[in-house]
Amino acid sequence: MPQSAVVPAFPKLSRSSSLPGLSLSLGITAFWLSFIVLIPLAAVFARSASGGWGEFADAAFSARALASYRVTFGAALLAAGINAFFGLLVAWVLVRYDFPFKRLFGALVDLPFALPTAVAGIALTALYADTGLIGRHLEPMGLPIAYHPAGIVVALTFIGLPFIVRTVEPVLAEVSREAEEAALTLGASRLQTFTRVILPTLFPALATGFTLAFARGAGEYGSVIFIAGNMPFRSEISALLIITQLEQYNYVGAAAIATVMLFVSFAMLLILNLLQHWQQRRRGS
Repeated sequence: MPQSAVVPAFPKLSRSSSLPGLSLSLGITAFWLSFIVLIPLAAVFARSASGGWGEFADAAFSARALASYRVTFGAALLAAGINAFFGLLVAWVLVRYDFPFKRLFGALVDLPFALPTAVAGIALTALYADTGLIGRHLEPMGLPIAYHPAGIVVALTFIGLPFIVRTVEPVLAEVSREAEEAALTLGASRLQTFTRVILPTLFPALATGFTLAFARGAGEYGSVIFIAGNMPFRSEISALLIITQLEQYNYVGAAAIATVMLFVSFAMLLILNLLQHWQQRRRGS
């Protein structure tokens, strides 16, 4: 290369403004998030507080509301736990093995994302009712599913599976095979290799997927409403109770229950963000 050739110098972006037009972009982002998220949520909080603390507490912490919280969060927690186990197994098979129709199986995992929740609820009810293809065999065994709390768990397990699989898959693909081979060479069993080498690496992603599945299940309505039975104090979810309050023109009561749900959802999302930050730090170390 001739010495007279001059290499053009590109301006360096400062760390404080890594994106061109950051001030404008940040302003638009703040406005859009406020318009779409903060203002509607603030309206819910304001509506719930309009009747005073006494009316808020009577609606949000009534016996029926507390029963709906137990059903909603209990079913979401159980469904997320089931998905954590089977979702990890599905992700393992999709990442570690090649087999016919692998892409089809991958597409089936994403189906709950694309399928309307009402369609999922109708399909699950048809399958697990006492006259359904699966339910008619479970009913004589004393294992009723449809129109019982167990039906809620089935519906939430269906809609929550993709969150576990798609969160664990990229992390599992990056797990070093050399570390597994070294552990096996040193005499570790397959179970020890999985629990002491692989699982600690997957745990942040698995916890993130668990949190996503739990949060999604706690706010689910469409797929649950058909299979739950919707019996107060037994199989009534919080989302249905909010709809019931609205139908009775009890807007303050509906907003109060929604506020409790918002607080729980915010707590779960905060935990999710902390887990994602932890996962990024582990990757960077």
